[in-house]
Amino acid sequence: MMKSKQVERWLVRGGVMALLALSLNGCVLTKLVTVPMRLVGAIVSIIPVAGNTGNSAIQTAADTVDDVPL
Repeated sequence: MMKSKQVERWLVRGGVMALLALSLNGCVLTKLVTVPMRLVGAIVSIIPVAGNTGNSAIQTAADTVDDVPL
């Protein structure tokens, strides 16, 4: 009796994980990648002289990742 409940919980958890994996596609997946990139770009922009150039390069890379068709 106890084993069937454990198997049922395992299947439910597996189903929930599968639904979460399917929901993390397209725009949501690229945002998970680009938000940290943009944060680093904002931090880099504080550096005198080279900061704005670095920030611009990171923002361009993040925009490119956002445009990836998934």
